[in-house]
Amino acid sequence: MRSAAVTPEGDRIRWVELPGQEPPRVYVHGLGATSPAYFTEVAVDPRLAGHRSLLIDLLGHGISDRPAHFDYTLESHADALANALTAAGVSAADVIAHSMGGSVAIVLAARHPHLVSRLVLIDANLDPIPRAPGSQGSSGIAAYSEEEFVTGGGWEEVRDRVGPHWWSTMRLAGREALHRSAFHLTRGTVPTMRELLVDLKIPRSFLLPEADGPLPGTDTLTEAGVSVVPVPDCGHNIMLDNPEAFVEATAAALTPHD
Repeated sequence: MRSAAVTPEGDRIRWVELPGQEPPRVYVHGLGATSPAYFTEVAVDPRLAGHRSLLIDLLGHGISDRPAHFDYTLESHADALANALTAAGVSAADVIAHSMGGSVAIVLAARHPHLVSRLVLIDANLDPIPRAPGSQGSSGIAAYSEEEFVTGGGWEEVRDRVGPHWWSTMRLAGREALHRSAFHLTRGTVPTMRELLVDLKIPRSFLLPEADGPLPGTDTLTEAGVSVVPVPDCGHNIMLDNPEAFVEATAAALTPHD
């Protein structure tokens, strides 16, 4: 395990690092998750292994610090991640990022372009979404006020709603971190993550579950050079549900093309 201080107060982001050649690969988890649990199996697959790989936990999640003073906007997450990557000597990385982590990765590439050479987004959030009391995911968490979530029973209600798999990593996140991350994910960015993604000039791929049907706005993304790749036999957690297809799609996305 390695770490770097990423805030003026000294809060640390931590990651598991696998040795290998450059360019480096950076794996970023989604809301309430942790990268080692979600990505280790695929990162060590022979088709993806061999590169220096950082399985990194965003601030507030997993093995990273959980400061209550941090605002956990997508921009702040991206800047903290940039600080960690800079401290680790990473530049021009392939960034493979899931769900909220994909949103953070888009903002990272827009704000710190020297750090990202290619993006593989895994069912990432591209647009603001409405808050929905009682639903799973960010929309349900963000429907609470922070006080309701942290001390008013919301955290326990979410625990009982999301099921044991997600809760096994969600319980590692700070309560303020989880709520603020969800709130700002539903709010999105200005310009939106989708608009930022379209404007990026690096190779970009977007993996989504085939069963979800066409990704809204696929034509615009494709015209902008984003490769949209439906993956069969999986849900939102593509790398866990169908690691074989995930590795195949990701390896293809990371293969240089003339």
